[in-house]
Parts: sequence; structure tokens; C-alpha cells
Amino acid sequence: MPPSGDQSPPTTAVPEPIHGDVLEAVLSHLPLIQLVPKSLVSKSFHKAVTSTLSKPSKPQPWLILHTQTSRPPYVTSTSAYDPPSRRWIHIHQPPIAYVAPLRSSQSNLLYMISPSKFSFSFDPLHLTWHHVAPPSVWRTDPIVAVVGRHVIVAGGACDFEHDPLAVEIYDVSLRAWTKPEPMPEAFTGAASMTWHSVASDDRRMFVLEKNNGVLHTFDPVTNTWCGPYDLRHDSLVFQSCIGFCYNRLILIGLLGLPDDVIGVKVFEVSCESFTVREITEMPLDLVEKLKGDELQVSSVEVRMAGNVVYIYKPVLPEEVIVCEFVNGGECNWWGVSNVVASDRGIAERFVFTCSNVGIDELRRATRVDRRFRFALGI
Repeated sequence: MPPSGDQSPPTTAVPEPIHGDVLEAVLSHLPLIQLVPKSLVSKSFHKAVTSTLSKPSKPQPWLILHTQTSRPPYVTSTSAYDPPSRRWIHIHQPPIAYVAPLRSSQSNLLYMISPSKFSFSFDPLHLTWHHVAPPSVWRTDPIVAVVGRHVIVAGGACDFEHDPLAVEIYDVSLRAWTKPEPMPEAFTGAASMTWHSVASDDRRMFVLEKNNGVLHTFDPVTNTWCGPYDLRHDSLVFQSCIGFCYNRLILIGLLGLPDDVIGVKVFEVSCESFTVREITEMPLDLVEKLKGDELQVSSVEVRMAGNVVYIYKPVLPEEVIVCEFVNGGECNWWGVSNVVASDRGIAERFVFTCSNVGIDELRRATRVDRRFRFALGI
């Protein structure tokens, strides 16, 4: 029988929409790539996403791994480690036009150099590539760095007819090469990237000889080399490398011997006096992870951006160690299993970069080329 009187059927309660601080708290737990579509839901979501990303803890620098096959057509694939979610992200992007083996000498620089072309990119997600004429001196393993609008290519000459200490600078604004004075004589016999670690700020390139801890600086505006500066603060350090983190020059030192690494220390270097101050030391269990099955670490590489330092072995880096600076001085340490390198093996080239990637960079990537896609991996 139909209901009598003014009885009406029961209604389903509509949940109250989430706004303000509660919405921000929910969004703060999402990985960066999931915030991009959320920002398009409504004005309130866009405002909440923007507010979430403006907080000091977000976004954090991505460690981006570029793998290049060793055979034609030299296909390059890209993955990134996202610190907030502690997961790898698969990045589907347009292929990189092959010029030569892919390389990186500092945190956000990718480049390829051949006798006919010099290609480089230094934006966070490497959306823009510059393809220019090569330096006049042919080099196999040069020291390369970006300082402002200048791309510096130093040393690494392979022809006895050329000065092995030659320096050339490409001005991105003027689209022209200049050839200043060569490197100091102290670089004779070791003027290549193999023996050095490179970092740069807005004014200078910093070049550290890994094995003896000696540092030189170069100003591309005044074409001035300064140094040497001895950064051997601890007698146990046998190999070291540098980078910039939180606008501070950071030095990572391996302690002991290549077949008996007993520790890894982190130092801060003054860019004015070049004095060295110890900050922290890697926990011993992570030192063992860094060693891996080979139980030997002859050298490490570092990539830094924002408040995060990534440390790894340059050959088959199956484990990456992360040092995150928090609360002005404290450090959080953890290890990251490099599932990409583990799956690919030694047949491919592994190149790391590190950049602060925010929602604006992700939006631009998908806007510039619709082939860009991001997906959470393992």
C-alpha cells in the first residue's frame, strides 16, 4: 500500500564539503604529482593546494634518474624519487635527441658533447634543450658547469695539438662562445671531470679535486681563477665531493680506505674564508647500505637541492642515501632502494640530476607537451 498522510521517503545525508585547514591537512599527505589534478577541482582546492605547497616542507627536491641505453637508438627513460611519499615516479616524456652519451656534472645540469654539437639543459624537468655549435677545442671529459647565463667548459682536451687546460664559455643570452685564460697550472695532468667534483652558485664555479681535497673557484664574468684552498679538514677523508644545499657549500667526505670505508661525514664550507665545519655523520647502518654487496666504495657522487642531499655510488647505484636538513641544523637520514637501476643492470648509463620541482613545473611540463605523464611507481 502507498504511504498515507504526509510521510515522505527517507533521504540520504550529503556530506559536508571539506574546506580550509582540514582540506590543507588532507592534501599535505598527497604526493606532488597528485596535487596537480586536485588544484583544478575548484577555487577552494586550488587555494588549498597553493597554500600547502607554500609551506617550508613542500615541495622537496626530486632526485631524477635518467637511463640511456648503450645501443642505437640510445633510448632515454626518466624516473624520479619523491621524498614526501618516498616512492619512485615514472616520467613519460618526449625522447631526448641523441647527440652523444648523456652526462651530468652538477645537480640540475644535463649535457651531451660531440665534435659537431653541444647540447645542454638545466631547467628542473629539462623541458628546454639548447643545441649549439661545440667548443672550438674537442674534449672527451671536460669539466662543465652553469653559472648564471654562462656555461663553462674547461679542460678535458683529447688532442695533443690543443691546450689541455683550455677554457671556453658559452653565453646563453648572446649565443656565443668566448675563450678566456686557461685553467691554473695546478690542474696539469688532471684537468678532467673524472678527477673533480663541481658545484656553482650565482657567481662562481667551484672545482674540487676529489682525492686531495683541493678547491679552486672560477668567476666567468671577470675570468678569474682563485685558489688553491685546502679542504682536508679530517685526516681520515680519502675522497670527497661538493654541492650546494640551502645555499651552503656542502662537502661529503669518505673516511678510511676504498676497501675499508669506516664512515661518511658531512661538512659545511665557508664560501669566503673556505674554512670547514663538520655538520653530521652518516649512520653506520647506512654506510653499509652504501657499500652494497661489493663492500667497497672508491668514490661517491652527490646531488643536492633545497634542503636535501643525495649520496650514491657512480657505478650501478642500487642504493641512494638521503640526508635531509630540518629545523635549522638537525639531519634526517634514510636509504632509498634504486629499483630502476636494479631492474636495468649495467648495460645502461645512469645519470642523476636533482631539482626543486613544484606544481608550476609539473603544469608547465604537461602544457608544453601533452606527452608528459607522471605516475607513481614502487
